[in-house]
Amino acid sequence: MAVSIAQRPAANTRLLILTFLTTLIFHHSLADVPAGAPTTEELPHRRFEYKYSFKGPHLSQKDGGIPFWIHTGNTIPSADQVRITPSLRSQKGSVWTKNKFNFEHWEAMVTFRVSGRGRMGADGLAMWFTTEQGLDGPVYGAADQWNGVGVFFDTFDNDGKKNNPAIVVVGNNGKLVYDHQNDGTTQALGTCLRDFRNKPYPVRAKITYYKKTLTVMFNGGFTPDKEDYELCTKVDNMVIPTEGFFGVSAATGGLADDHDVLSFLTFSLTEPGQQPPPPESEIPKEEKDKYQEEFQNFQQELDKKKEEFQKEHPDIQGEPIEDIYETVNDQEIRQVFEGQNRIHLEIKQLHRQLAMILDEQRRYVSVITDEVAKKGTNAESGQLDTVGQQQLGSVIATQQEVLKNLNELRNSFYESLKQIGSAQGNAGALGTYETIQHFNEIKEHLHTVKRDVEHLVQRNAQNPAEKIVKCPEVPPMPSCLSTVHFTIFIIVQSVLFFCYVMYKSQQEAAAKKFF
Repeated sequence: MAVSIAQRPAANTRLLILTFLTTLIFHHSLADVPAGAPTTEELPHRRFEYKYSFKGPHLSQKDGGIPFWIHTGNTIPSADQVRITPSLRSQKGSVWTKNKFNFEHWEAMVTFRVSGRGRMGADGLAMWFTTEQGLDGPVYGAADQWNGVGVFFDTFDNDGKKNNPAIVVVGNNGKLVYDHQNDGTTQALGTCLRDFRNKPYPVRAKITYYKKTLTVMFNGGFTPDKEDYELCTKVDNMVIPTEGFFGVSAATGGLADDHDVLSFLTFSLTEPGQQPPPPESEIPKEEKDKYQEEFQNFQQELDKKKEEFQKEHPDIQGEPIEDIYETVNDQEIRQVFEGQNRIHLEIKQLHRQLAMILDEQRRYVSVITDEVAKKGTNAESGQLDTVGQQQLGSVIATQQEVLKNLNELRNSFYESLKQIGSAQGNAGALGTYETIQHFNEIKEHLHTVKRDVEHLVQRNAQNPAEKIVKCPEVPPMPSCLSTVHFTIFIIVQSVLFFCYVMYKSQQEAAAKKFF
Protein backbone atom coordinates (compact mmCIF):
# COMPACT_ATOMS: atom_id res chain seq x y z
CA MET A 1 0.00 0.00 0.00
CA ALA A 2 2.87 2.34 0.76
CA VAL A 3 4.51 1.62 -2.59
CA SER A 4 1.38 2.62 -4.59
CA ILE A 5 1.01 5.85 -2.63
CA ALA A 6 4.64 6.74 -3.25
CA GLN A 7 4.39 6.11 -7.03
CA ARG A 8 1.28 8.25 -7.52
CA PRO A 9 3.04 11.71 -7.37
CA ALA A 10 5.59 10.59 -9.95
CA ALA A 11 2.84 9.44 -12.35
CA ASN A 12 0.98 12.74 -12.01
CA THR A 13 4.18 14.63 -12.75
CA ARG A 14 4.79 12.67 -15.96
CA LEU A 15 1.17 13.31 -17.08
CA LEU A 16 1.53 17.06 -16.57
CA ILE A 17 4.77 17.11 -18.59
CA LEU A 18 3.15 15.25 -21.52
CA THR A 19 0.18 17.59 -21.52
CA PHE A 20 2.45 20.63 -21.57
CA LEU A 21 4.52 19.29 -24.48
CA THR A 22 1.38 18.45 -26.53
CA THR A 23 -0.01 21.94 -26.05
CA LEU A 24 3.32 23.52 -27.02
CA ILE A 25 3.57 21.49 -30.24
CA PHE A 26 -0.02 22.32 -31.20
CA HIS A 27 0.49 26.07 -30.78
CA HIS A 28 3.76 25.84 -32.71
CA SER A 29 2.02 24.18 -35.65
CA LEU A 30 -0.69 26.86 -35.69
CA ALA A 31 1.99 29.55 -35.69
CA ASP A 32 3.59 28.03 -38.82
CA VAL A 33 0.37 28.54 -40.83
CA PRO A 34 0.57 31.96 -42.57
CA ALA A 35 -2.15 34.44 -41.90
CA GLY A 36 -4.84 34.64 -44.54
CA ALA A 37 -4.08 31.18 -45.99
CA PRO A 38 -7.15 29.49 -47.57
CA THR A 39 -8.63 26.65 -45.56
CA THR A 40 -10.52 25.02 -48.48
CA GLU A 41 -9.26 23.90 -51.88
CA GLU A 42 -10.20 26.16 -54.77
CA LEU A 43 -12.53 24.71 -57.38
CA PRO A 44 -11.22 24.15 -60.89
CA HIS A 45 -12.28 26.26 -63.85
CA ARG A 46 -15.05 24.61 -65.90
CA ARG A 47 -15.62 25.20 -69.60
CA PHE A 48 -18.39 23.65 -71.66
CA GLU A 49 -17.20 21.60 -74.65
CA TYR A 50 -19.97 21.62 -77.24
CA LYS A 51 -18.20 19.25 -79.66
CA TYR A 52 -18.37 16.47 -77.08
CA SER A 53 -21.93 17.10 -75.88
CA PHE A 54 -25.54 16.76 -76.99
CA LYS A 55 -28.95 17.64 -75.60
CA GLY A 56 -32.45 18.45 -76.81
CA PRO A 57 -34.45 20.00 -78.27
CA HIS A 58 -33.54 19.60 -81.96
CA LEU A 59 -31.00 16.98 -80.97
CA SER A 60 -30.96 15.06 -84.25
CA GLN A 61 -30.53 16.37 -87.79
CA LYS A 62 -32.67 15.70 -90.86
CA ASP A 63 -30.55 12.69 -91.83
CA GLY A 64 -31.04 11.16 -88.37
CA GLY A 65 -27.50 11.90 -87.18
CA ILE A 66 -26.23 13.70 -84.07
CA PRO A 67 -23.84 16.65 -84.55
CA PHE A 68 -20.25 15.66 -83.67
CA TRP A 69 -21.40 12.14 -82.68
CA ILE A 70 -21.89 8.80 -84.42
CA HIS A 71 -24.39 6.09 -83.46
CA THR A 72 -24.41 2.37 -84.17
CA GLY A 73 -26.59 -0.69 -83.64
CA ASN A 74 -30.20 -0.21 -82.62
CA THR A 75 -29.76 3.40 -81.49
CA ILE A 76 -32.64 5.73 -82.43
CA PRO A 77 -31.92 9.49 -82.22
CA SER A 78 -34.91 11.82 -81.92
CA ALA A 79 -35.53 15.50 -81.34
CA ASP A 80 -35.31 15.44 -77.54
CA GLN A 81 -33.44 12.22 -76.65
CA VAL A 82 -31.35 9.32 -77.93
CA ARG A 83 -32.85 5.87 -77.41
CA ILE A 84 -29.77 3.66 -77.14
CA THR A 85 -31.85 0.46 -77.12
CA PRO A 86 -35.63 -0.04 -77.32
CA SER A 87 -37.45 -2.41 -74.97
CA LEU A 88 -36.94 -5.44 -77.23
CA ARG A 89 -34.92 -8.57 -76.56
CA SER A 90 -31.28 -8.92 -77.64
CA GLN A 91 -30.78 -5.29 -78.69
CA LYS A 92 -27.62 -3.20 -78.38
CA GLY A 93 -26.44 0.20 -79.51
CA SER A 94 -24.04 3.03 -78.73
CA VAL A 95 -23.14 6.65 -79.45
CA TRP A 96 -19.55 7.94 -79.60
CA THR A 97 -17.85 11.27 -80.16
CA LYS A 98 -16.29 11.70 -83.60
CA ASN A 99 -13.22 13.55 -82.29
CA LYS A 100 -10.82 12.73 -79.48
CA PHE A 101 -11.04 14.61 -76.22
CA ASN A 102 -7.52 15.79 -75.29
CA PHE A 103 -7.93 17.42 -71.87
CA GLU A 104 -6.22 16.08 -68.77
CA HIS A 105 -9.13 16.82 -66.42
CA TRP A 106 -12.80 16.63 -67.35
CA GLU A 107 -16.35 16.29 -66.09
CA ALA A 108 -19.26 14.54 -67.80
CA MET A 109 -22.92 14.94 -66.81
CA VAL A 110 -25.31 12.30 -68.17
CA THR A 111 -29.11 12.52 -67.92
CA PHE A 112 -30.94 9.30 -68.76
CA ARG A 113 -33.96 7.08 -68.15
CA VAL A 114 -34.10 3.31 -67.79
CA SER A 115 -37.72 2.19 -67.92
CA GLY A 116 -39.50 -1.12 -68.44
CA ARG A 117 -42.68 -2.98 -67.57
CA GLY A 118 -41.09 -5.84 -65.65
CA ARG A 119 -39.94 -5.93 -62.07
CA MET A 120 -36.41 -6.64 -63.33
CA GLY A 121 -34.59 -5.23 -66.33
CA ALA A 122 -31.62 -6.06 -68.50
CA ASP A 123 -28.86 -5.58 -69.22
CA GLY A 124 -27.93 -2.00 -68.48
CA LEU A 125 -26.25 1.19 -69.67
CA ALA A 126 -22.56 2.19 -69.72
CA MET A 127 -20.68 5.48 -69.97
CA TRP A 128 -17.18 5.23 -71.54
CA PHE A 129 -13.92 7.14 -71.88
CA THR A 130 -11.56 5.05 -74.01
CA THR A 131 -8.68 5.53 -76.44
CA GLU A 132 -10.69 3.87 -79.25
CA GLN A 133 -14.38 3.86 -80.15
CA GLY A 134 -15.92 0.60 -78.97
CA LEU A 135 -18.65 0.64 -81.60
CA ASP A 136 -19.85 -2.92 -81.03
CA GLY A 137 -19.18 -5.66 -78.53
CA PRO A 138 -20.41 -7.81 -75.64
CA VAL A 139 -19.97 -5.31 -72.79
CA TYR A 140 -23.27 -3.39 -72.66
CA GLY A 141 -23.19 -3.07 -76.43
CA ALA A 142 -19.53 -1.89 -76.61
CA ALA A 143 -16.19 -3.59 -77.25
CA ASP A 144 -14.36 -5.62 -74.61
CA GLN A 145 -10.70 -5.14 -73.60
CA TRP A 146 -10.96 -1.39 -73.78
CA ASN A 147 -8.23 1.02 -72.76
CA GLY A 148 -9.75 3.55 -70.39
CA VAL A 149 -12.57 3.57 -67.89
CA GLY A 150 -16.19 2.44 -67.97
CA VAL A 151 -18.98 3.38 -65.56
CA PHE A 152 -21.68 0.69 -65.74
CA PHE A 153 -25.30 1.08 -64.68
CA ASP A 154 -26.08 -2.62 -64.33
CA THR A 155 -29.73 -3.71 -63.96
CA PHE A 156 -29.54 -7.52 -64.26
CA ASP A 157 -28.29 -9.78 -61.46
CA ASN A 158 -26.07 -12.31 -63.25
CA ASP A 159 -24.39 -13.73 -60.13
CA GLY A 160 -27.65 -14.12 -58.19
CA LYS A 161 -26.37 -12.18 -55.15
CA LYS A 162 -29.27 -9.68 -55.26
CA ASN A 163 -26.87 -6.76 -55.56
CA ASN A 164 -28.51 -5.06 -58.55
CA PRO A 165 -29.27 -2.45 -59.83
CA ALA A 166 -25.78 -1.16 -59.16
CA ILE A 167 -23.24 1.38 -60.43
CA VAL A 168 -19.82 -0.17 -61.11
CA VAL A 169 -16.54 1.53 -62.10
CA VAL A 170 -14.14 -0.70 -64.03
CA GLY A 171 -10.77 0.37 -65.44
CA ASN A 172 -8.92 -1.48 -68.18
CA ASN A 173 -5.53 -1.26 -69.87
CA GLY A 174 -6.65 -3.06 -73.01
CA LYS A 175 -5.89 -6.58 -71.77
CA LEU A 176 -8.63 -7.26 -69.22
CA VAL A 177 -11.67 -9.36 -70.22
CA TYR A 178 -14.85 -8.24 -68.53
CA ASP A 179 -16.28 -10.69 -65.96
CA HIS A 180 -19.93 -11.01 -67.01
CA GLN A 181 -20.76 -13.88 -64.65
CA ASN A 182 -20.00 -11.82 -61.54
CA ASP A 183 -21.31 -8.49 -62.90
CA GLY A 184 -17.76 -7.13 -62.89
CA THR A 185 -17.56 -7.07 -59.09
CA THR A 186 -14.21 -8.92 -59.13
CA GLN A 187 -12.73 -6.14 -61.30
CA ALA A 188 -14.56 -3.15 -59.84
CA LEU A 189 -12.56 -0.18 -58.59
CA GLY A 190 -15.67 1.32 -56.98
CA THR A 191 -19.34 0.46 -56.72
CA CYS A 192 -22.60 1.48 -55.08
CA LEU A 193 -26.10 0.04 -54.99
CA ARG A 194 -28.62 2.47 -56.48
CA ASP A 195 -31.99 1.85 -58.09
CA PHE A 196 -32.37 3.91 -61.27
CA ARG A 197 -35.22 2.07 -63.06
CA ASN A 198 -38.68 3.58 -63.57
CA LYS A 199 -38.11 6.81 -61.66
CA PRO A 200 -40.55 9.75 -61.80
CA TYR A 201 -37.85 12.15 -62.98
CA PRO A 202 -34.77 11.66 -65.17
CA VAL A 203 -31.77 10.09 -63.47
CA ARG A 204 -28.51 12.06 -63.50
CA ALA A 205 -24.87 11.03 -63.06
CA LYS A 206 -21.91 13.39 -62.72
CA ILE A 207 -18.53 11.76 -63.44
CA THR A 208 -15.47 13.89 -62.64
CA TYR A 209 -11.81 13.06 -63.26
CA TYR A 210 -9.55 15.60 -61.57
CA LYS A 211 -6.03 15.17 -60.23
CA LYS A 212 -6.02 11.37 -60.71
CA THR A 213 -9.28 11.01 -58.78
CA LEU A 214 -12.47 9.71 -60.37
CA THR A 215 -15.66 10.73 -58.57
CA VAL A 216 -19.14 9.50 -59.42
CA MET A 217 -22.07 11.56 -58.11
CA PHE A 218 -25.64 10.28 -58.52
CA ASN A 219 -29.10 11.86 -58.63
CA GLY A 220 -31.76 9.16 -58.23
CA GLY A 221 -34.58 11.05 -59.99
CA PHE A 222 -36.93 11.17 -56.99
CA THR A 223 -37.25 14.97 -57.08
CA PRO A 224 -37.17 17.56 -59.88
CA ASP A 225 -34.09 19.17 -58.28
CA LYS A 226 -31.30 18.82 -60.84
CA GLU A 227 -28.58 19.44 -58.25
CA ASP A 228 -29.74 16.83 -55.74
CA TYR A 229 -26.55 14.74 -56.04
CA GLU A 230 -25.09 12.26 -53.58
CA LEU A 231 -21.71 10.54 -53.59
CA CYS A 232 -21.77 7.10 -55.16
CA THR A 233 -18.08 6.16 -55.25
CA LYS A 234 -14.61 7.71 -55.40
CA VAL A 235 -11.45 6.14 -56.85
CA ASP A 236 -8.09 7.69 -55.87
CA ASN A 237 -4.76 7.35 -57.68
CA MET A 238 -6.44 6.35 -60.94
CA VAL A 239 -4.48 6.87 -64.13
CA ILE A 240 -6.43 6.97 -67.39
CA PRO A 241 -5.40 8.10 -70.90
CA THR A 242 -5.20 11.85 -71.48
CA GLU A 243 -6.85 11.48 -74.89
CA GLY A 244 -9.92 9.44 -75.70
CA PHE A 245 -13.47 9.19 -76.96
CA PHE A 246 -16.60 9.62 -74.88
CA GLY A 247 -19.40 7.16 -75.46
CA VAL A 248 -22.65 5.74 -74.12
CA SER A 249 -23.83 2.20 -74.85
CA ALA A 250 -26.61 -0.12 -73.71
CA ALA A 251 -27.82 -3.67 -74.29
CA THR A 252 -30.80 -5.91 -73.55
CA GLY A 253 -31.00 -9.68 -73.13
CA GLY A 254 -33.84 -12.00 -72.21
CA LEU A 255 -35.40 -9.05 -70.40
CA ALA A 256 -35.66 -5.63 -72.00
CA ASP A 257 -35.75 -1.96 -70.99
CA ASP A 258 -35.86 1.34 -72.81
CA HIS A 259 -32.47 3.04 -72.37
CA ASP A 260 -32.89 6.74 -73.18
CA VAL A 261 -30.17 9.39 -72.88
CA LEU A 262 -31.64 12.89 -72.66
CA SER A 263 -28.34 14.79 -72.53
CA PHE A 264 -24.58 14.30 -72.36
CA LEU A 265 -22.70 17.44 -71.27
CA THR A 266 -18.90 17.54 -71.18
CA PHE A 267 -16.74 20.13 -69.40
CA SER A 268 -12.99 20.59 -69.44
CA LEU A 269 -11.42 21.35 -66.04
CA THR A 270 -8.40 23.58 -65.47
CA GLU A 271 -6.53 23.88 -62.18
CA PRO A 272 -6.75 27.23 -60.38
CA GLY A 273 -3.99 29.58 -61.47
CA GLN A 274 -3.49 27.99 -64.87
CA GLN A 275 -4.64 29.67 -68.05
CA PRO A 276 -7.26 27.61 -69.91
CA PRO A 277 -6.48 27.06 -73.60
CA PRO A 278 -8.26 29.49 -75.92
CA PRO A 279 -11.23 28.03 -77.82
CA GLU A 280 -9.76 29.06 -81.18
CA SER A 281 -6.75 26.81 -80.76
CA GLU A 282 -8.95 23.70 -80.75
CA ILE A 283 -10.58 24.30 -84.17
CA PRO A 284 -8.29 24.25 -87.20
CA LYS A 285 -8.61 27.14 -89.61
CA GLU A 286 -9.68 24.90 -92.49
CA GLU A 287 -12.45 23.31 -90.44
CA LYS A 288 -13.56 26.70 -89.15
CA ASP A 289 -13.78 28.09 -92.72
CA LYS A 290 -15.73 25.00 -93.77
CA TYR A 291 -18.28 25.47 -90.99
CA GLN A 292 -18.59 29.16 -91.81
CA GLU A 293 -19.22 28.40 -95.48
CA GLU A 294 -21.86 25.79 -94.59
CA PHE A 295 -23.58 28.28 -92.29
CA GLN A 296 -23.67 30.96 -94.99
CA ASN A 297 -25.09 28.52 -97.55
CA PHE A 298 -27.74 27.43 -95.08
CA GLN A 299 -28.62 31.05 -94.29
CA GLN A 300 -28.99 31.89 -97.99
CA GLU A 301 -31.18 28.85 -98.61
CA LEU A 302 -33.35 29.76 -95.64
CA ASP A 303 -33.79 33.32 -96.93
CA LYS A 304 -34.85 32.00 -100.34
CA LYS A 305 -37.43 29.69 -98.78
CA LYS A 306 -38.80 32.57 -96.73
CA GLU A 307 -39.21 34.71 -99.84
CA GLU A 308 -40.92 31.89 -101.74
CA PHE A 309 -43.28 31.28 -98.84
CA GLN A 310 -44.20 34.95 -98.60
CA LYS A 311 -44.93 35.04 -102.34
CA GLU A 312 -47.17 31.96 -102.13
CA HIS A 313 -48.96 33.19 -98.98
CA PRO A 314 -49.19 37.00 -99.12
CA ASP A 315 -52.16 37.06 -96.75
CA ILE A 316 -50.15 35.83 -93.74
CA GLN A 317 -46.98 37.86 -94.17
CA GLY A 318 -47.58 39.92 -91.09
CA GLU A 319 -48.56 36.99 -88.86
CA PRO A 320 -45.98 35.07 -86.82
CA ILE A 321 -45.19 31.62 -88.16
CA GLU A 322 -45.84 29.99 -84.80
CA ASP A 323 -49.53 31.01 -84.87
CA ILE A 324 -50.16 29.03 -88.06
CA TYR A 325 -49.43 25.67 -86.48
CA GLU A 326 -51.59 23.94 -83.93
CA THR A 327 -50.12 23.27 -80.52
CA VAL A 328 -50.44 19.96 -78.71
CA ASN A 329 -53.00 21.34 -76.23
CA ASP A 330 -55.10 22.82 -79.04
CA GLN A 331 -55.02 19.51 -80.89
CA GLU A 332 -56.17 17.58 -77.80
CA ILE A 333 -59.00 20.06 -77.15
CA ARG A 334 -60.09 19.89 -80.79
CA GLN A 335 -60.18 16.08 -80.71
CA VAL A 336 -62.22 16.13 -77.49
CA PHE A 337 -64.83 18.49 -78.92
CA GLU A 338 -65.02 16.61 -82.22
CA GLY A 339 -65.80 13.45 -80.26
CA GLN A 340 -68.39 15.30 -78.18
CA ASN A 341 -70.06 16.60 -81.32
CA ARG A 342 -70.29 13.11 -82.81
CA ILE A 343 -71.81 11.73 -79.61
CA HIS A 344 -74.20 14.69 -79.48
CA LEU A 345 -75.45 14.05 -83.02
CA GLU A 346 -75.95 10.32 -82.38
CA ILE A 347 -77.89 10.95 -79.18
CA LYS A 348 -80.08 13.56 -80.91
CA GLN A 349 -80.92 11.06 -83.63
CA LEU A 350 -81.80 8.41 -81.05
CA HIS A 351 -83.87 10.98 -79.20
CA ARG A 352 -85.92 11.70 -82.32
CA GLN A 353 -86.51 8.00 -82.97
CA LEU A 354 -87.51 7.45 -79.36
CA ALA A 355 -89.97 10.34 -79.57
CA MET A 356 -91.57 8.71 -82.62
CA ILE A 357 -91.91 5.39 -80.79
CA LEU A 358 -93.37 7.18 -77.77
CA ASP A 359 -96.02 8.92 -79.93
CA GLU A 360 -97.01 5.60 -81.48
CA GLN A 361 -97.37 4.02 -78.05
CA ARG A 362 -99.56 6.88 -76.92
CA ARG A 363 -101.79 6.40 -79.95
CA TYR A 364 -102.04 2.67 -79.21
CA VAL A 365 -103.08 3.36 -75.62
CA SER A 366 -105.69 5.91 -76.72
CA VAL A 367 -107.13 3.50 -79.32
CA ILE A 368 -107.35 0.63 -76.83
CA THR A 369 -108.96 2.91 -74.26
CA ASP A 370 -111.56 4.01 -76.81
CA GLU A 371 -112.32 0.39 -77.76
CA VAL A 372 -112.80 -0.56 -74.13
CA ALA A 373 -115.06 2.42 -73.58
CA LYS A 374 -117.17 1.54 -76.63
CA LYS A 375 -117.55 -2.06 -75.55
CA GLY A 376 -118.43 -0.98 -72.05
CA THR A 377 -121.25 1.31 -73.23
CA ASN A 378 -122.67 -0.99 -75.89
CA ALA A 379 -122.54 -4.29 -74.02
CA GLU A 380 -125.47 -5.21 -71.89
CA SER A 381 -124.98 -6.06 -68.26
CA GLY A 382 -124.00 -9.72 -67.81
CA GLN A 383 -123.20 -10.21 -71.52
CA LEU A 384 -119.56 -8.98 -71.40
CA ASP A 385 -117.09 -11.82 -71.27
CA THR A 386 -115.06 -11.82 -68.07
CA VAL A 387 -112.10 -13.39 -69.81
CA GLY A 388 -112.15 -10.71 -72.47
CA GLN A 389 -112.11 -8.01 -69.80
CA GLN A 390 -109.09 -9.60 -68.14
CA GLN A 391 -107.29 -9.86 -71.46
CA LEU A 392 -107.98 -6.27 -72.34
CA GLY A 393 -106.88 -5.17 -68.88
CA SER A 394 -103.59 -7.01 -69.26
CA VAL A 395 -103.03 -5.44 -72.69
CA ILE A 396 -103.65 -1.95 -71.28
CA ALA A 397 -101.30 -2.62 -68.35
CA THR A 398 -98.60 -3.84 -70.72
CA GLN A 399 -98.94 -0.80 -72.95
CA GLN A 400 -98.82 1.52 -69.95
CA GLU A 401 -95.65 -0.19 -68.73
CA VAL A 402 -94.09 0.21 -72.17
CA LEU A 403 -95.10 3.86 -72.18
CA LYS A 404 -93.55 4.39 -68.75
CA ASN A 405 -90.25 2.78 -69.79
CA LEU A 406 -90.13 4.83 -72.95
CA ASN A 407 -90.63 7.99 -70.91
CA GLU A 408 -87.71 6.99 -68.70
CA LEU A 409 -85.55 6.38 -71.76
CA ARG A 410 -86.49 9.76 -73.15
CA ASN A 411 -85.57 11.44 -69.89
CA SER A 412 -82.21 9.67 -69.90
CA PHE A 413 -81.47 10.91 -73.41
CA TYR A 414 -82.54 14.40 -72.41
CA GLU A 415 -80.11 14.35 -69.47
CA SER A 416 -77.31 13.17 -71.80
CA LEU A 417 -78.01 16.02 -74.17
CA LYS A 418 -77.90 18.48 -71.29
CA GLN A 419 -74.54 17.10 -70.12
CA ILE A 420 -72.99 17.41 -73.58
CA GLY A 421 -74.44 20.87 -74.06
CA SER A 422 -73.00 22.06 -70.76
CA ALA A 423 -69.60 20.55 -71.65
CA GLN A 424 -69.54 22.38 -74.97
CA GLY A 425 -70.82 25.63 -73.48
CA ASN A 426 -68.02 25.78 -70.91
CA ALA A 427 -65.19 25.15 -73.35
CA GLY A 428 -62.99 27.86 -71.98
CA ALA A 429 -63.48 27.02 -68.33
CA LEU A 430 -63.35 23.23 -68.35
CA GLY A 431 -60.07 21.39 -67.98
CA THR A 432 -59.11 17.85 -68.67
CA TYR A 433 -60.49 16.47 -65.41
CA GLU A 434 -63.96 18.07 -65.91
CA THR A 435 -64.12 16.79 -69.50
CA ILE A 436 -63.41 13.27 -68.33
CA GLN A 437 -66.17 13.60 -65.71
CA HIS A 438 -68.68 14.60 -68.39
CA PHE A 439 -67.67 11.66 -70.53
CA ASN A 440 -68.13 9.30 -67.59
CA GLU A 441 -71.58 10.70 -66.88
CA ILE A 442 -72.58 10.33 -70.54
CA LYS A 443 -71.30 6.77 -70.47
CA GLU A 444 -73.40 6.02 -67.38
CA HIS A 445 -76.51 7.41 -69.08
CA LEU A 446 -75.88 5.26 -72.13
CA HIS A 447 -75.51 2.19 -69.93
CA THR A 448 -78.80 3.08 -68.22
CA VAL A 449 -80.52 3.37 -71.58
CA LYS A 450 -79.16 0.00 -72.65
CA ARG A 451 -80.32 -1.70 -69.43
CA ASP A 452 -83.79 -0.17 -69.76
CA VAL A 453 -84.12 -1.37 -73.35
CA GLU A 454 -83.04 -4.89 -72.41
CA HIS A 455 -85.44 -4.91 -69.47
CA LEU A 456 -88.26 -3.73 -71.74
CA VAL A 457 -87.59 -6.44 -74.31
CA GLN A 458 -87.48 -9.16 -71.64
CA ARG A 459 -90.70 -7.94 -70.04
CA ASN A 460 -92.51 -7.96 -73.36
CA ALA A 461 -91.19 -11.42 -74.17
CA GLN A 462 -92.22 -12.85 -70.78
CA ASN A 463 -95.69 -11.29 -70.71
CA PRO A 464 -98.25 -14.08 -71.36
CA ALA A 465 -100.98 -11.61 -72.28
CA GLU A 466 -99.00 -10.67 -75.38
CA LYS A 467 -99.16 -14.29 -76.57
CA ILE A 468 -102.87 -14.74 -75.82
CA VAL A 469 -104.35 -11.40 -76.75
CA LYS A 470 -103.71 -9.19 -79.72
CA CYS A 471 -104.45 -5.55 -79.97
CA PRO A 472 -107.72 -4.54 -81.59
CA GLU A 473 -107.50 -4.26 -85.31
CA VAL A 474 -107.26 -0.64 -86.31
CA PRO A 475 -106.64 -0.17 -90.04
CA PRO A 476 -104.51 3.01 -90.03
CA MET A 477 -102.15 1.83 -87.25
CA PRO A 478 -100.11 -1.35 -86.52
CA SER A 479 -101.47 -3.77 -83.92
CA CYS A 480 -98.61 -3.36 -81.40
CA LEU A 481 -95.12 -1.95 -80.98
CA SER A 482 -93.22 -2.65 -84.20
CA THR A 483 -90.27 -5.01 -84.02
CA VAL A 484 -88.55 -3.01 -86.74
CA HIS A 485 -88.44 0.08 -84.57
CA PHE A 486 -86.97 -1.84 -81.67
CA THR A 487 -84.42 -3.48 -83.95
CA ILE A 488 -83.38 -0.11 -85.37
CA PHE A 489 -83.14 1.30 -81.88
CA ILE A 490 -80.93 -1.57 -80.65
CA ILE A 491 -78.67 -1.38 -83.73
CA VAL A 492 -78.20 2.38 -83.43
CA GLN A 493 -77.58 2.01 -79.70
CA SER A 494 -74.93 -0.65 -80.33
CA VAL A 495 -73.22 1.45 -83.02
CA LEU A 496 -73.18 4.45 -80.71
CA PHE A 497 -71.70 2.44 -77.85
CA PHE A 498 -69.04 0.92 -80.13
CA CYS A 499 -68.06 4.33 -81.48
CA TYR A 500 -67.77 5.67 -77.95
CA VAL A 501 -65.53 2.77 -76.88
CA MET A 502 -63.28 3.29 -79.93
CA TYR A 503 -63.07 7.00 -79.24
CA LYS A 504 -62.21 6.40 -75.59
CA SER A 505 -59.45 3.94 -76.51
CA GLN A 506 -57.97 6.44 -78.97
CA GLN A 507 -57.94 9.13 -76.29
CA GLU A 508 -56.18 6.81 -73.83
CA ALA A 509 -53.61 5.87 -76.47
CA ALA A 510 -52.97 9.54 -77.21
CA ALA A 511 -52.55 10.28 -73.48
CA LYS A 512 -50.04 7.44 -73.14
CA LYS A 513 -48.13 8.78 -76.10
CA PHE A 514 -47.75 12.27 -74.63
CA PHE A 515 -47.10 11.19 -71.02
